[in-house]
Amino acid sequence: MQFDAIVVGSGISGGWAAKELTEAGLKVLMLERGRDIPHQTGYETEMKKPWDMPFRGVGNAELYEREYPVQMLNRHFTEYTQGHFVNDAENPYATKAGTDFNWFRSYNLGGRSLTWGRQSYRWSDYDFEANKRDGHGTDWPIRYEDIAPWYDKVEDFIGVAGAAEGLDQLPDGQFLPAWPLNAVEQATRERILGNWPERVLTVGRTANLTQPHRGRGQCQARSICARGCSYGAYFSTQSSTLPAAEATGNLTLITDAVVEKVDYDAATGRVTGVRWIDRKNGTRAQATARLIFLNAGSFNSVHLMLNSATEAMPNGLANTSGVLGTHIMDHPSTLSAIALMPGFEDVTSYGNRPTGVVIARYRNMDEMDGVGHTRGYSYQGGALQSGWTRGKREAGVGTDYKASLQPPGPWRVVLVAFADCVPRARNRLTLDRAQSDPLGIPQLNIDFAFGKEEHAALAQAKADAAEMLTHAGGRVIMGFDRPGPGGSAIHEMGGARMGWDPATSVLNRWSQAHDIPNLFVTDGAQMSSSACQNPSLTYMALTARAADRAVDLLRSGAI
Repeated sequence: MQFDAIVVGSGISGGWAAKELTEAGLKVLMLERGRDIPHQTGYETEMKKPWDMPFRGVGNAELYEREYPVQMLNRHFTEYTQGHFVNDAENPYATKAGTDFNWFRSYNLGGRSLTWGRQSYRWSDYDFEANKRDGHGTDWPIRYEDIAPWYDKVEDFIGVAGAAEGLDQLPDGQFLPAWPLNAVEQATRERILGNWPERVLTVGRTANLTQPHRGRGQCQARSICARGCSYGAYFSTQSSTLPAAEATGNLTLITDAVVEKVDYDAATGRVTGVRWIDRKNGTRAQATARLIFLNAGSFNSVHLMLNSATEAMPNGLANTSGVLGTHIMDHPSTLSAIALMPGFEDVTSYGNRPTGVVIARYRNMDEMDGVGHTRGYSYQGGALQSGWTRGKREAGVGTDYKASLQPPGPWRVVLVAFADCVPRARNRLTLDRAQSDPLGIPQLNIDFAFGKEEHAALAQAKADAAEMLTHAGGRVIMGFDRPGPGGSAIHEMGGARMGWDPATSVLNRWSQAHDIPNLFVTDGAQMSSSACQNPSLTYMALTARAADRAVDLLRSGAI
């Protein structure tokens, strides 16, 4: 099979690559290692009630312990959504001694675009300049002005609801009307701003539609997004980029295709195609193309590049620098504070708003004011009112007790910190050739640990959170300063970083391999730093930008 371009992976960035390349007129093959989940008809549990589920939505604990021991730790993983996550027993990975890393994965059409948290934030030059400023990692070869037009393009297409705040560290975008803050959040915002004008609590910017958009329906505020949404009310490959790509007539989609190698021609210095294994029957197939985009997910794309080593490139595809697999990151995160908020007993809220609140980074920006860390952190969370389920945690019995649970309970505010993760060479991915998966592909080995900077940032985040919520009238009842295991933020990135110098980076400023001009890597593997805000919007913008560049190079004959 011959194509103009091959896209490996159908998730958030792969869908964008397919859309942009097909709309430019290229014949594109998109390969997805998991099963097909058609939009609307494939969301098998979306409308089911708990009593329709064999385990009432909670799931089979014995099955999960046996086959989903990692995925079951994901807060989005339930009996309703287990079909959108990998079976760990069938998809093993290795870790180095001392590494605690939860790799949450979705091997299916749409990848994690079906289960992501939908938080959509631009990065600023505080993020793109961080490596150069403090000496960690390598300098990004781009700045905010390079990507700003592509943020515009992506936001306009996917639909992002948010409030403009005029913050340099969290640039405003092309927003749909924002979801409203509830009364407790609004009061908390005002009280914090009154004492710390630089600490801005705003509603989370989310790819959930507050009004119909580009043929997709408005969000119904059900907050069951990870089951799949027949309204198309949040951005996913199925609801947005895949229909756009298919409408061109230029897309060929193959699911259950586990790509094992990218073919490389040493004589021309170009990649020529890919080889894959049919997950259902074990047969092998291959296709050729003039252009290849890797969008299998940060670690999977690096895994594929490492497994595509040849005599000409013995350390992995596009790895003459030797840094492929290194400098991987994930946001260190923790529950910084929970506070009870008295004085709001007369207010309540309705519906299940699909986003929380965010307090943008305010540390180590124009002045270094962090204690023991050079970067920053932000918070996500919100004000929540207890419902009847609080009875599971309270003592009581009888009619009067049951009646006491009928009205809404007390309010509380939760703040979870996400800190910048410093890129380190020791945090890396390698192949474990002594262990293979069921298809015979060497397992990926993860070696990862947070360092002093991340621990110092979360310690200060805990102290700041308690101080802010106490000032806002709350009574802090709990808070932590230790990060969860690596992978807990589900923001793993790096391993094939961008950079100016081919000797110290894998990709150039266009997400294009220094060593192989017709190979692009536009998922999270390309990231040179982590910032402290969610990265998915940046993946999408960089993918659209790279696709535009690739098409120009292809048409000019440069690749």
